[in-house]
Amino acid sequence: MVSEINLHGVLLWASMGFLMPLGVITVRMSHREEGGRRKALVYLHVVLQILSVLLATAGAIMSIKSFENSFYNNHQRIGLGLYGAIWVQAVVGFLRPRRGNKRRSTWYVVHWILGTVISLVGIINIYTGISAYHKKMSRSTRLLAILFTAQVSFMAFFYLFQDKWDYMQKQGVILGNIEVPITPAVCNQQNDHNQKVLVPEPCGKRNSLKNLFD
Repeated sequence: MVSEINLHGVLLWASMGFLMPLGVITVRMSHREEGGRRKALVYLHVVLQILSVLLATAGAIMSIKSFENSFYNNHQRIGLGLYGAIWVQAVVGFLRPRRGNKRRSTWYVVHWILGTVISLVGIINIYTGISAYHKKMSRSTRLLAILFTAQVSFMAFFYLFQDKWDYMQKQGVILGNIEVPITPAVCNQQNDHNQKVLVPEPCGKRNSLKNLFD
């Protein structure tokens, strides 16, 4: 039972805690690319999400066959909802309308909202799973929580940093090096030799000249 619980946790960590958020990051990266690189990132997103669904399904089958599913805690209740939601999201993903179709915008909003909610709730449920593991096995889970928090924090930072990277490049800031755009000064000086330039004189010199002519 201990090994099965550990395997269940590893499968769901890899699925909901790593592969699915990584798939969200890759499709976000594709929005900044064009041509073949954009297609490669979209296909990578699809592959990562398929692997995530398969691993989550394996974890669900294991929990149904081997564990006591009385749904007395939040981890089991949330997990049951997630198992259904990830398959709905997978079906929605494969039913993507072609570009130019009137339903494309509606599909995009539904797919984006559902995917974001599943990823966030999946991460929350991993924390509830770590807590349930601690109560059931009476083992310290502090290291697991720290490692998972560090991983999620790094992925969230990378996800949010993508938009800021474009902004930093536009502002002339690249990896800490500040590039200050130099605006050439406009000089209005005229090279006219006939133009007279009046230079202000000190008051003392002006008074001495006045006294000389008086």
